[in-house]
Amino acid sequence: MRAGEGERLSDRVALGVLTATFPRDAVDAVIEATGRREQRNRLLPAHLVVYYVLAMTLFSSSGYEEVMRSLTEGLSWAADGAEHYAVPSQVAITKARARLGPEPLAELFARTCVPLASKETPGAFYRNWRLVALDGTTIDVADTTANAEQLGRAGTGRGEGSAFPQLRVVALGECGTHAVIAAAMDSYATGEVSLARSVVSSLEDDMLCLADRGFTSHPLFSQAAGTGAALLWRAKQNAVLPVLGRHGDGSFASELVASDDRGARERVLAVRVIEYSIADPGRPQAEETTYRLVTTILDPHAAPAEELAALYAERWEIESIFDELKTHQRGPRVILRSRTPSGAYQEAWGYLCVHYAIRALLHTAAGRGHHDPDRLSFTAGLQAARRSVRRGLDATMTLARAIERATAEILAALLPVRRLRSEPRVVRRKMSNFGVKRAIHRQWPSPTLPLSAAIAVLAPP
Repeated sequence: MRAGEGERLSDRVALGVLTATFPRDAVDAVIEATGRREQRNRLLPAHLVVYYVLAMTLFSSSGYEEVMRSLTEGLSWAADGAEHYAVPSQVAITKARARLGPEPLAELFARTCVPLASKETPGAFYRNWRLVALDGTTIDVADTTANAEQLGRAGTGRGEGSAFPQLRVVALGECGTHAVIAAAMDSYATGEVSLARSVVSSLEDDMLCLADRGFTSHPLFSQAAGTGAALLWRAKQNAVLPVLGRHGDGSFASELVASDDRGARERVLAVRVIEYSIADPGRPQAEETTYRLVTTILDPHAAPAEELAALYAERWEIESIFDELKTHQRGPRVILRSRTPSGAYQEAWGYLCVHYAIRALLHTAAGRGHHDPDRLSFTAGLQAARRSVRRGLDATMTLARAIERATAEILAALLPVRRLRSEPRVVRRKMSNFGVKRAIHRQWPSPTLPLSAAIAVLAPP
């Protein structure tokens, strides 16, 4: 390697526009906090390996050495070919990643990934509450013995287990910006509710959290309510929710009691329940379905039933977040490349960090262009971030100028205003809990009414 006198590759490498989210001092701080500072000078010091892991999740389809070339490409071009950097071998990179471990990436996520939206961000707030959504997903990892033994596989109807071992992830996402602001991950055998216990501790008293019926059990719901955040979670049809009082908006007062506390009643949580149906020929899956929402907002004047029923649809924003992570950023059918559980955790935290940085870039662009973030393409942001890494940063391409260029690229590819849409809950492939996509699903109707106009709140008997 030949560079400027007394200068190493690790002194100059940067992550393009994503360096704005993860500056060198922030990376150094998490390395110190997790005790990963190297004891001697290395070709691949800890801070460079952190940037490498982030780049690895940005260039998900590239091999180990090609990812490193993407990090150093801009440096060579900036010097007009005067400097040449020897790319470390795959073995050296693998060993450096093992020395680093997953802890610095997890700590970087925890320290950096905070809410982005302001009150001016379209769709980010309901009244004075910041809208966030809670849900879980799984990520396929490399099919190795170590990963299979420690992470486990999903079961199948054939009793053989899924093709790949899986990590389970539960995340809290900001609905208006699609930024993931809290997450927990573990083996597939760990349930979503168990992981959610650590995630809901990140809720704050200015948030309104949306979640589906899989999370609405007394211990978790009570823990989340204890943070001071408002909750709007869907309840299962067989949940025991007695009518203790009726409100003028059609909702009713009720309570949640822990299953092991029916007699002593020492852990009773007051709630308000909203039951409603949806009448729209363009939403056939909603026919003959009664929806039940449980909220900690007890005053119907603070949040009327019809508004909360329409608002619950915002929970689907976290499904879009998972789609961005698993389909666009990672690539469809691409698995995590790490062959050890430690590497898989490290890589997964890297994915979450880079997704947040792209979303932060899109949020900045939306503010400058005065656009709803929904109109900014995640794919455009992803491609702009990749190009900025390959171009490199130097005296002529400062970080501020790189961000301006990326912002212009993103704003030039605005998406149309979202239309009303509905999709059948089917899949194209076998071995799923959902039905297989058939001819009848190809001409699926579109909603004819906005959700707020289709909702009918059902008063309790």
